[in-house]
Amino acid sequence: MNTSGDPAQTGPEGCRGTMSAEEDARWLRWVTQQFKTIAGEDGEISLQEFKAALHVKESFFAERFFALFDSDRSGTITLQELQEALTLLVHGSPMDKLKFLFQVYDIDGSGSIDPDELRTVLQSCLRESAISLPDEKLDQLTLALFESADADGNGAITFEELRDELQRFPGVMENLTISAAHWLTAPAPRPRPRRPRQLTRAYWHNHRSQLFCLATYAGLHVLLFALAASAHRDLGASVMVAKGCGQCLNFDCSFIAVLMLRRCLTWLRATWLAQVLPLDQNIQFHQLMGYVVVGLSLVHTVAHTVNFVLQAQAEASPFQFWELLLTTRPGIGWVHGSASPTGVALLLLLLLMFICSSSCIRRSGHFEVFYWTHLSYLLVWLLLIFHGPNFWKWLLVPGILFFLEKAIGLAVSRMAAVCIMEVNLLPSKVTHLLIKRPPFFHYRPGDYLYLNIPTIARYEWHPFTISSAPEQKDTIWLHIRSQGQWTNRLYESFKASDPLGRGSKRLSRSVTMRKSQRSSKGSEILLEKHKFCNIKCYIDGPYGTPTRRIFASEHAVLIGAGIGITPFASILQSIMYRHQKRKHTCPSCQHSWIEGVQDNMKLHKVDFIWINRDQRSFEWFVSLLTKLEMDQAKEAQYGRFLELHMYMTSALGKNDMKAIGLQMALDLLANKEKKDSITGLQTRTQPGRPDWSKVFQKVAAEKKGKVQVFFCGSPALAKVLKGHCEKFGFRFFQENF
Repeated sequence: MNTSGDPAQTGPEGCRGTMSAEEDARWLRWVTQQFKTIAGEDGEISLQEFKAALHVKESFFAERFFALFDSDRSGTITLQELQEALTLLVHGSPMDKLKFLFQVYDIDGSGSIDPDELRTVLQSCLRESAISLPDEKLDQLTLALFESADADGNGAITFEELRDELQRFPGVMENLTISAAHWLTAPAPRPRPRRPRQLTRAYWHNHRSQLFCLATYAGLHVLLFALAASAHRDLGASVMVAKGCGQCLNFDCSFIAVLMLRRCLTWLRATWLAQVLPLDQNIQFHQLMGYVVVGLSLVHTVAHTVNFVLQAQAEASPFQFWELLLTTRPGIGWVHGSASPTGVALLLLLLLMFICSSSCIRRSGHFEVFYWTHLSYLLVWLLLIFHGPNFWKWLLVPGILFFLEKAIGLAVSRMAAVCIMEVNLLPSKVTHLLIKRPPFFHYRPGDYLYLNIPTIARYEWHPFTISSAPEQKDTIWLHIRSQGQWTNRLYESFKASDPLGRGSKRLSRSVTMRKSQRSSKGSEILLEKHKFCNIKCYIDGPYGTPTRRIFASEHAVLIGAGIGITPFASILQSIMYRHQKRKHTCPSCQHSWIEGVQDNMKLHKVDFIWINRDQRSFEWFVSLLTKLEMDQAKEAQYGRFLELHMYMTSALGKNDMKAIGLQMALDLLANKEKKDSITGLQTRTQPGRPDWSKVFQKVAAEKKGKVQVFFCGSPALAKVLKGHCEKFGFRFFQENF
């Protein structure tokens, strides 16, 4: 059965307290209808039908819930039994729900829970939350929870002892619920459409440079259109529209290249113009101008077509409509009358580029289609020079800058080929490359580069964020997730090959490379598959990103979702390096203090939030985070400069009966061992998604200075975070992902 929402996303409010008589009647009608859909002709729900409808990952809980719902032990659930059970779970008191939880844990029905029963329950909780732990760790979790709950030490947990244990965890009793209650809860009324967001002070604060540039861009188009149309007012309305659009296209088709001058933009980020111009939105403005170019081209074409129709219908016209539109015979244009045929060719090329630039093409494993069709911009510029008599004047300066940048990039990248020294194949098909760092390659934390590996694709260059800190002199790190054809070929090529076995003296080379890596700061990482190699590649860069602003912040909040941690890996390493450089300790009394140095870092506090779907994704950077925690261990008495916050979205929280025991056990064992059982970090991994309102309230309450939020991850989460930042008055910066 399909529900109207994701149970994991539903808040506890949907199952809290009592309902009105009208809501109760509506709920019962809805449950009855859902029961008929599931039960079929026999009017009863079997265990298999119950499992399929409940959508639980582990059959243990489905079987336990089914056994408790089946009050007459008939092997099936009737409508009355289902209504009674769900009424208790939805409308019941916390004590009613606790009794149900105790019955779930009491597998043999003896009235108490022994250690083996608790271990079975926790093992099922782990599977339900997609957490994998060794048997020894499961035994430790079981004993931690059992010893804490078994107050009298008689070797069994009674109902009263379980109740007392739950009361030690605030909020659990009030929010205790079950996915079955969500599953059979009537859908809420359709929400009213949200009103457009008002131009609030916070919104203007976060978008003032973008809004100013958009207004300037629109005003310039109005001016260019008006001047061109006015100059041709004697030729009729269709010619006025065509000439007005043509003049705007002269500007757009030349300036659109300026937005992709990555070296120039990187240089501008280091100037005061970075505070005025929306340099971080250059890709979005490039896309916007692409839409405008296509729209103006269509209007320009239609206007000229109307003019040609009118000319062909005139008695004095020696040409037919198709001759005016497709041939050079009428002599329209400044280069052998080629305006009409070049115009048709330009429109077709622009439509092809527009279609192949859509997200459904770029993000569906067909990036190469986008890449190669976009290279036709060279042909577009050439045709535009033949098409319009004034276009070359508009293109002169942007074109020179564009080709100079391309020439410099090609020369620098080909000047000295570098090599991939090591490859680590990490969970979730992530390829970790260690590239020998050229002596002239100077970059800042969070920068990215373009990578070309001829053995994968000779002519393709792809951008990737540098995940190593600039202070690491020997190598450059790249973490590449397999999401398209090129990245999949990269992963599969290293997975299938054996670079370590190539060439002579492989053991000597292996020992040398390991020694080199140990000498690099923060370079030891947890590996799944480790291979040494010597594969030629080319790099182009580095190029700047919005994260360069972090070091000018006072309180920075870094939020990474999945592989979105990559730019922050470099930044966190560099931040801690600079922080340690500013820290001094007296050799006599061991007193520590922070002394300012000329490193342009204003940071007083850094909060790092990493959200992952599954457990294995934390392995990408767990050793780096462990090192950062060790560096912070001595600063607890002064208030930590860096705080880590880990979230695992596949894990169920304490307000779910299928996970409450596990989360309590994880808390108890973490307090005992001073480390998290999931990641091995001192920071406890929280289940589910962050409550962003509470997160930002805590940040605001710390009063560590002006807060700036930096995010790298999915666009959907970016919209959510941007809304919260506007509410709290925080600046928000998004890394293009």
